[in-house]
Amino acid sequence: MTERSNFLYPRSRYHGEVKPENLVFNANLQEFAQRVSYICCLETGGKLTPEESYKQVKALWKQLKRTKKQLGIGQKPFHQQDEGF
Repeated sequence: MTERSNFLYPRSRYHGEVKPENLVFNANLQEFAQRVSYICCLETGGKLTPEESYKQVKALWKQLKRTKKQLGIGQKPFHQQDEGF
């Protein structure tokens, strides 16, 4: 079962700054990309309408944005003081 799961949902190694929130976001980003790929294939094959595909991708995008915000990715926790620049 895990072999099939690894085939359907492959994960790439993470090479960025190793912090728990970065690892979680990276996993979510990879899942987003995989699902968008499936949606594109279903739409190309005529199994989904363009409108339904758009709605599904938009929902996935909103979910990814929400995760980014919850994890605090890209936010600076402390205000840096000017150092004479």
